Amino acid sequence: MTIPPYWQKAKVYLCKRDPNMRKIIIAYPHDALFNLHNPFYTLARSIVGQQISVKAADKIWQRLENFIVSPELFLQIEAQQLRHLGLSRQKINYLTNIAQAFLDSTLTPELWTEMNQEEVVSQLTTIKGIGQWTAEMFLIFHLHSPNILPLSDLGLLNAIKLHYQVNDKEDMLRLAQLWQPYCTVATWYLWRSLDPIAVQY
Repeated sequence: MTIPPYWQKAKVYLCKRDPNMRKIIIAYPHDALFNLHNPFYTLARSIVGQQISVKAADKIWQRLENFIVSPELFLQIEAQQLRHLGLSRQKINYLTNIAQAFLDSTLTPELWTEMNQEEVVSQLTTIKGIGQWTAEMFLIFHLHSPNILPLSDLGLLNAIKLHYQVNDKEDMLRLAQLWQPYCTVATWYLWRSLDPIAVQY
């Protein structure tokens, strides 16, 4: 597991720029975003987390995690068993699509470090089940892109409303100018301020 190389620098930067963010950051001195270096795992966890709470997703993931080691292993599991572990039929279909995309090289992880952010998102979103939100989670948690602000994420919206009393997305975008070029780090700490466990995909 590794944390982004920019993490400490970003914390210092955000603390200087934004007093509210500073309060959040110093409340979690030992927590950080980290990378498990398994792109299938990250995408699978993002799919599991779609449209449910972090707590609910974590419960399902605890039952499922041992089956998400690789696309090959996942495709060997019967759908009935996956349903028993808590996955909906739709999410099973999405995960199957993603696993097959790794095996047939529709997804090309060996090239992602040479591609720009838009190219990675474009490739990911060709797979049914991966939308903009899931792609943004992947940029944050696997590729450690430093400046992602996923304003379609309900948890982020709720955290901004709580800490900044800002409700309009245009106002949120203006607020986020304080966090540039480290919106990823600000997003992660805003998530952390709401959840009893650190968000991890």
